[in-house]
Amino acid sequence: MTVTQAAPLVRTADREHQDRRWSILVLLCLALLLITVDATVLHIAVPALTAALEPSAVQLLWIIDIYSLVVAPLLIMFGTLGDRYGRKRLVLWGFVLFGVASAAAACAPTPLTLILARALLGVGGAMIMPATLSLIRQVFTDRRERAIALGVWSAVAAAGAAIGPLVGGVLVDFWWGAVFLINVPILLVLLPAAKRLLPESRGRRDRPWDAVSAALSVFGILALAFGLKEAGSGSLLPLWASVLVFAAGLGLLIAFVRRQTRLPAPFLEIGLFRRREFTTGVLGVLLGVFALVGLQLMLAQYLQLVLGDSPVRAALRMLPLVISAVSGGLAAAHILPRVGMRATMSGGLALVALALTPTLTWGVEGHPVMLAVCFVGIGFGVQVALLAASDTIMASAPEAQAGGAAAIEETAYELGAGLGVAVLGTITAIVYAPGLPAVPGVSAGGMDQARQSLASAAHVADQIGGNTGGALLDAARWAFVNALHTTVVVSVVLLSLTAVAVAMLLSRD
Repeated sequence: MTVTQAAPLVRTADREHQDRRWSILVLLCLALLLITVDATVLHIAVPALTAALEPSAVQLLWIIDIYSLVVAPLLIMFGTLGDRYGRKRLVLWGFVLFGVASAAAACAPTPLTLILARALLGVGGAMIMPATLSLIRQVFTDRRERAIALGVWSAVAAAGAAIGPLVGGVLVDFWWGAVFLINVPILLVLLPAAKRLLPESRGRRDRPWDAVSAALSVFGILALAFGLKEAGSGSLLPLWASVLVFAAGLGLLIAFVRRQTRLPAPFLEIGLFRRREFTTGVLGVLLGVFALVGLQLMLAQYLQLVLGDSPVRAALRMLPLVISAVSGGLAAAHILPRVGMRATMSGGLALVALALTPTLTWGVEGHPVMLAVCFVGIGFGVQVALLAASDTIMASAPEAQAGGAAAIEETAYELGAGLGVAVLGTITAIVYAPGLPAVPGVSAGGMDQARQSLASAAHVADQIGGNTGGALLDAARWAFVNALHTTVVVSVVLLSLTAVAVAMLLSRD
């Protein structure tokens, strides 16, 4: 076949994918939904998981956190690999790995096995996630249609994080492993559909793939996130060692950036960060997801272990968060062209801070109506801000660098999710443990176990039973509520400062 014959065939294939662009969007959003649900699906399953596998407090944090901590450092590498060798191929292999890891996690007999399976899930997720954004950029060439597609994408991204506890709450009533096993039949349907529908992206094999840059980015982000997590929790390392790990990660990322500025064909276009809109968009994604996912874990435990909701009831009470997140993503596609990025992003972040404020007055009593109102404000505000950030990030990069730009955005998503759980969870644990006084009739060993987490306290109280067990659970609930207030204050301050920074840094357009 001659070159002149091949060119019309390429254009015909592109036209076919243009015609099927909405079907491709549905497929990509379903894949994204699976990955984002897995980031939070365990939030409501924590009590059942604790009872089944009896993990220590440290193991429980790693079970929840390892997924995001593995995904985040691999996103840039897989994003650039997709740009070079083809995004469709990466998605298909990612589906296979994600399915195998899901089956392994469902059958995990010990906490360590579950941690390793969750890490493997993170690798599969990192292979898929950057391609979902860059393929949207590839098949939606019209800017207005792309804004709508990105609105749907970002709604699914946040709705996945929001719907995770709902899925977990329903499935955990049958068996805690079902929260992972449900992925397998879904992937068996998605895999052949992806093979048939997804376009073959034009790889950039003419450009060298720099393994040194890949290693610097992976280990730099991993060390940065791990060091920050350990500095707060001290689960594996003393404080001085955690600071050294954090500093090493920072050094590796500085070396990565310097290397990119010297390479004739850089691994990642660091020059994108010279654009104020791109950098601010990444910051908005990072802090928005940080607040959403971290607080979601705390509020899921508040509903179950403080208010006494069953997993299903707690999941249903979080449903307004899901609905408002989807609505916010769709509405933002129409809001953004009218009011501009500055007002959209800063207004969304400010709305989340405002919606969180009433929780500072709550105790161990229920607030069903106000809780729903707060969830609506949180979901809608986060999604409006995330859509504005996502549209700017993707519009700032040419199609050839779409995978790299998507990987940066996804890294911000996953770092925000991982750090939200790690940092806010650590703050809660630091305030909770000393806030739980000794309860008469409970042994010193029992109190030590109860101070590890509210779920552990509930487990100890159930074993003791009677008035003593009830007194321990009441004291633990109040200690957790006080710790939750501290976490909310930190989140409100961060969100408010970010909203102000966005309003000052971005232009009105």
